[in-house]
Amino acid sequence: MTSPYTPRRTARSDYRTIRGLRYHVQVWGAAQGAQPPLVMLHGWMDVGASFQFVVDALAQDRHVIAPDWRGFGLTQAPGADCYWFPDYLGDLDALLDALAPGQAVDLVGHSMGGNVAMIYAGVRPERVRRLVNLEGFGLPETTPDQAPARYAKWLDELKTPMELRSYDSLDAVAERLCKNNPLLRPEFASWLAPHWAQPAEDGRWVILGDPAHKRTNPVLYRKDEVLACWRRITAPTLWVEGDRTNLAQWWGERYPRADFEARLAVVPRLRREVLSPAGHMLHHDQPEALARLLDDFLS
Repeated sequence: MTSPYTPRRTARSDYRTIRGLRYHVQVWGAAQGAQPPLVMLHGWMDVGASFQFVVDALAQDRHVIAPDWRGFGLTQAPGADCYWFPDYLGDLDALLDALAPGQAVDLVGHSMGGNVAMIYAGVRPERVRRLVNLEGFGLPETTPDQAPARYAKWLDELKTPMELRSYDSLDAVAERLCKNNPLLRPEFASWLAPHWAQPAEDGRWVILGDPAHKRTNPVLYRKDEVLACWRRITAPTLWVEGDRTNLAQWWGERYPRADFEARLAVVPRLRREVLSPAGHMLHHDQPEALARLLDDFLS
C-alpha cells in the first residue's frame, strides 16, 4: 500500500442533529472575526473529507465546513427507498442555521453539491457571499411524457434490494479509487480509502454510501425550475471544470454542451475557469491550482 498523504491541516468531526438525522461535518479551523466560513459540499458517492487536499493548499487557513450529505460518509441515512433533491436544500439550510447563524457564507460545491449550491444561492441569495460551482452540470432536460416510464422503473427497482460492492482490503479500495480516476495520486487514494469505506462485520470494506442512492429518482428533473433559481443568484459566481471532462461520456446526445452553455448564461455575475490536466474529480486532480483560484476569487 502506498504511504498515505500527510495533511497539513487537521479536521475535527462535528455531529449535529439536522432534520432528524445525525449529521457528520468535517471542520477545519475556527471562526475568524468577520471572515465568513467556507462551506464545501461534496458530490454523489463522495464525502466531506474529500476536500482535504484543497483545504491544505489554501494560502490562508480558512474556517472550513464540509458536511457529509445524508446517507453518505458518517452521516445517518434516513432509511428511505430513495433520495430526492429538496432534502439536500433543507439539510443545507438547517446546517447553515446551526453552524453559521445569520451569516453569508462562501459556498463551494462539487458535482451534485454544485447543483445544490446553485439552487440554494438562488433561493437564499442573502446567505451566499461568493459561490463556486465545480462541475455541477445538472441533468438532461426532461418532458412530462417521460413520467409514466420513470415511475414504472422506480416501482420495479423498489422490488430489488440495492447493493454496493465491497472490498477485501483498504488497498483494494484505494485501487478502485485510482481505477475510477487515473489522475488520482496513489498517496491521495491511500488517504481517502478509510474515509470512503469502513470495515463490515465480515471484515470486508464497504463504501460509506446508502445503496438506496442508486435507485432511480421518480421525480423528473425540471430544467426551467432550476434556471428560475439560477437567475436569482446575486453572489459573484465561479464556474470551474476540468479540461478532460466530456458531457457526452455521461449523457450522449441527451445533454449537448450547447444546452449547458445556455443554462450557464443565465447566471448574472459569472467567471469561468478550466483546470488542466483534470477530469470530473478536479479537487483531487488539481487541488493546488483549484486552491489558487479560490484564494483569488474568495478574497
